[in-house]
Amino acid sequence: MAEIIGAVGTSHVPAIGGAIARRVEDEPYWRPFFKAFPKVRRWLAEARPDTVVMFYNDHGLNFFLDKMPTFAVGAAGEYRNADEGWGLPVQHPLHGDPELSWHVIETLTADGFDLTTCQEMQVDHAVVVPMQLLWPGERPVRLIPVAINTVQHPLPSAARCLALGRSVGRAVATYGGDSRVLVVGSGGLSHQLDGARAGFINRVFDEMCLQALVDGPEVLTRYSTAELVELAGTQGVEILNWIAMRGALSGRIGVVAKNYHIPISNTATGVLALETG
Repeated sequence: MAEIIGAVGTSHVPAIGGAIARRVEDEPYWRPFFKAFPKVRRWLAEARPDTVVMFYNDHGLNFFLDKMPTFAVGAAGEYRNADEGWGLPVQHPLHGDPELSWHVIETLTADGFDLTTCQEMQVDHAVVVPMQLLWPGERPVRLIPVAINTVQHPLPSAARCLALGRSVGRAVATYGGDSRVLVVGSGGLSHQLDGARAGFINRVFDEMCLQALVDGPEVLTRYSTAELVELAGTQGVEILNWIAMRGALSGRIGVVAKNYHIPISNTATGVLALETG
């Protein structure tokens, strides 16, 4: 039987990928962010997940403003990275998990989600950076990418993203194959990269979100999309990916690691690792 062993939420700022490429993770600017990951990696080495379901937002590599699905799920055998213009090294293809992907897609559809299903899919830094952070060397896991629109309005609500995560949790629980699944939420935390509020960070809201993701994410569904933009910034609505991540977990939750640091590239960064059981 398949089971979810836990979840990790992490920021995916392209500059993090640049720091990894330059091997400067231990420099004073970067150390406060990277210091959380040795503990997370030790936990993953013990938990041994087979597949990662990653909730993330595409930044124009696979989807663009003219065609931006609300929810898209990959069903490919592999996922390729490409040059986005950030100067990041292009990564090796990530292996997919088509059989579990199709079960997730069928479960989500039965639960009333209208999906875009992708049998070919490029993945950008929002997928690659978390994978580098969790597995710095060889990546012994398969990937199921679940893209959430956080770019082109109208955006899905926090309540809808929580329901999406819960549906993914049901899909894993009803899957007939043996698989240990890690759920990842990629993005955030509060930040705004343009406009009059460029550089906006809201530490109080971020810390409330991190605690709510531990105690009970339902409180975050009280915020409308407009309120999330106001409180977290235009790009801070990536918290929707974390909300979906938390929705996939059920039962007793324990905190493996929790970290918050500001700023990295005008972004509030966070790490939250949760284990089930």
